[in-house]
Amino acid sequence: MNQQHILQAAEEMAVQVFQVEGTAKLIAEGATVPFIARYRKEVTGSLDEVVITSIRDRLNQLEELDTRKSAILKSLEQNGHLTDELKEKVFAAPTLAVLEDIYLPFRPKRRTRGTIAREKGLEPLALQILEQRGIDPVLKARDYIDTEKGVETEDDALAGARDIIAEMANEDETARAQLRRLFFEKGFFTSNVASGKETEGIKYKDYFEWQEQASTAPSHRILAMRRGEKEEILNLSASPSEEYAIDILEKLFIKSDGPDAQQIKLAVHDAYKRLLSRSMETELRLATKQRADADAIRIFAENLRHLLMAPPLGPKRVMGIDPGFRTGCKIACMDRQGKLLHHDTVYLHMSENKERESAEKIKRLCRKYDIEAIAVGNGTAGRETQAFVQNLRIDSMPVLLVNEAGASVYSASEAARREFPDLDLTIRGAVSIGRRLMDPISELVKIEPKSIGVGQYQHDVDQTDLKNSLDDVVISCVNAVGVDINRASVELLTYVSGLGPSLAGNIVTFRNENGAFNSRKELKKVARLGPKAFEQCAGFLRIQDGIDPLDTSAVHPESYPVVEAMAKNLDCNVADLIKNKALRDKIDISQYITETIGIPTLTDIMLELAKPGRDPRESFDSFEFAEGIQEIQDLRPGMSLPGIITNVTAFGAFVDIGVHQDGLVHISELADRFVKSPSDVVRVHQKVRVKVLEVDIGRKRIALSMRQDPGVQDSLRKIKDPKNPISVPKSGKKSKNNEKQKAPAPFNNPFADLFGKNNK
Repeated sequence: MNQQHILQAAEEMAVQVFQVEGTAKLIAEGATVPFIARYRKEVTGSLDEVVITSIRDRLNQLEELDTRKSAILKSLEQNGHLTDELKEKVFAAPTLAVLEDIYLPFRPKRRTRGTIAREKGLEPLALQILEQRGIDPVLKARDYIDTEKGVETEDDALAGARDIIAEMANEDETARAQLRRLFFEKGFFTSNVASGKETEGIKYKDYFEWQEQASTAPSHRILAMRRGEKEEILNLSASPSEEYAIDILEKLFIKSDGPDAQQIKLAVHDAYKRLLSRSMETELRLATKQRADADAIRIFAENLRHLLMAPPLGPKRVMGIDPGFRTGCKIACMDRQGKLLHHDTVYLHMSENKERESAEKIKRLCRKYDIEAIAVGNGTAGRETQAFVQNLRIDSMPVLLVNEAGASVYSASEAARREFPDLDLTIRGAVSIGRRLMDPISELVKIEPKSIGVGQYQHDVDQTDLKNSLDDVVISCVNAVGVDINRASVELLTYVSGLGPSLAGNIVTFRNENGAFNSRKELKKVARLGPKAFEQCAGFLRIQDGIDPLDTSAVHPESYPVVEAMAKNLDCNVADLIKNKALRDKIDISQYITETIGIPTLTDIMLELAKPGRDPRESFDSFEFAEGIQEIQDLRPGMSLPGIITNVTAFGAFVDIGVHQDGLVHISELADRFVKSPSDVVRVHQKVRVKVLEVDIGRKRIALSMRQDPGVQDSLRKIKDPKNPISVPKSGKKSKNNEKQKAPAPFNNPFADLFGKNNK
C-alpha cells in the first residue's frame, strides 16, 4: 500500500486514515466490497458500500497516475533530459493533465514545423527574438540565410523562427495551464447542422443552431450533441472566445512593443490557432465526455438497482404468458422453484372458436398444475391478453403484467440455450416472464445489464466504465438479498461475493451430483472452493431447512461460536434464541466483544437472530392500469391515470400507463417544487399517478405531469421525444444575433480536480 495515496484518499473523502488503510488492505487481500461492508465493519469503521467502492476506485486512479509517472521518468532518463528539478516536478504532479504538460517539451515527437526549423539552424534567431531587446528581426534574419538548408530569404528565416516560438508557446506549462482553465471555465459548445442534413437529422433540430457553456451543459445534451456529430448531422466545436485566449498568450510572451515583439505576436497567434486551441479543445471535449459518462452511468446504475430490488411475488406456482396476436400466446407452467412443468400455445385474439378452446386450455392447465398466479408480458398484446385471462375469473387468481424488457435477449442467450436447448425462443421468453414475477433479481441477472432498458445513451458512454459500474450494482443487490444455494442458477451464483462463473458452475455441478446442500460447511467440498472463497461467499448463501438454523441467516460462519456462546449462557440452543424474543432481550452484547468482533457486528447478529435472512426488498403489491385505457388513441388531455416508472433520465422520467408507449414526465413536471435531479423524487418501478398534458398520436408522444395542478401553459409545452430526448430549455439557447436570452447561472467549476491545487 502507498501511504501517500492512503492519506490523499482519506482527505478527499473526509474519512479517517485507518478506514482507508483497513479498506485498502482488505481489497489487496482479495475481499469484495459487499463482504467488507457487511462483515468487516470494525476494520473500516462501518463504511458503507458506496464509500468503500469510492476508496477502491480512487486508489486505483492514484496507482495509474504513479504508473504513468514512472514511465515518463524512464523516458526522460533514457533521452538524457532528467534533472533533479524535473524529477521533483514529475513526482509532485497532482493530475495526469499537469503531468503531461511537464513531459510535453521532452516527449519524443514526429518532425514538426518547429523541429524542421531547428534543423535549419534557426533556433538561435528564435531565442534572440524572444529576448525582446529591440533588435531588428529582418536584419538578424539575414545572418541565417542558407540556400543549402532551404532558407533563401529573410522571410524564410523569420517564418522558421516563428514556428519554433509557436512550438515553445505550445509546450509552455504556464500557458497551457491558463488556457486550460479558460477553456474549462469559459468554453462553449457550439453546434450547427451539417450542410444538406436538415431533413435527415430532424431529431437533432434543437441543435441546428445551438450554443451553451460547456461547464454547465447537462450530460444528456453533451451526449446528444456528440451523437449528432458522430452521425455527421451536426458540426460541433468547443472553445472560449478566441480574443480571451490570445490575450492570455500575448500577456505571457510579449514584453515590449518593438519589431521583435511583432514577430512574437504572429507566432503566438499561430500557436493558438494551429496547436493550442486544438489541444485544449480535445482536453475539454474529453473532460466533458467523462463527466457526461459518469452522470449517465450513475443514472443507469440507480435505475438498475431499483429494478433489481423490485419486490418479488415469492415462491408461487406461476403461469408465464408471452402474449402475441398472429403467432399466439406462449404459455409456461412452473412450480414454486421456477422449474418448467409444461409449455403450450393458445390463440386468444382470433376466432371465437379459438378463443373458447384457449380459455378452456388455460383453465385446465391452471387446475392441473395448481397455478397460484399468472404473469403476462407487457409487450405487444399484453393488455389485451391480461384482460382476456382476467375475464376467465379463475378462482380470483391474480393476473399481473410483468415488464418483459430484455426477455428476448435472454431467450437467445447461451444461458437460455444451456437450460432449455430444445425449446423455442418464445417459450423461453414465457418462462423468463413467469420467473420475473416470482423473483425479479434471479431472472434479471441472466441478462447483460445494459440490455435491460433502464439507461440513457448507454451505447455512447465508455463501455468499460459502464460494465464495471453495472456489475458493481448487480453484485451489491445480489449479496444484499442473499442467495438460496439450493435453488440458484449459475448466473445468480456468479455474482455472489468471492465466487465468479467457475466456482458457481462447480457449486451447481456438486448440487446436481450430490443433492441439496444441508449446511454451509458442505461448500468446502466443492471443487476449487478454498478457504478464501468460503470466507467471502458463505455469509451470502442461504440454506433453508438445513442442519444449522444459522445457515438460513446472514450471520457469517466465523461468528457462529459467538451465537452458540450466547445460547449456552442462557441455557438454551440457537433455535430457541431465534424463536424467543424474551431470551434475546436478556443478552448483553458487550460481554461478547473480542479483538475482532465489536458492537457493529454484534448488533448485526442480533438483528439477524430476530429475523433470519430478512429480505431488504419491499413486500409485493399488485398494480392495475386504468380500465378501458389500452391504446394511445384512448388518451385525452386532463386524464389522471396510474402508471409505473420504467426509466429515469437526467431530464425526466418515462412512465408506462398501459398504452404500449411510455409517456414522459419532464423534470419540470415531476413535482410542485424545483427538482435538481429526477432521481431525487422518483425511481424505476415506482407506482405513480400522472396527468395527461398532451398527446401526439402521429409521433407517438405523450406528455405527462406529476404536479398537483399543472398550469395551462404547461399543457402547451413542446413534447419531448422519448427515444431521442435532446430538447433543451430556452434559457440555454442563443438568438440569431448571438445574444443570451437569459444570463447563465453562477459558474461552479466541475473540472477543478484536473488542474491541481497549486495550478492557479
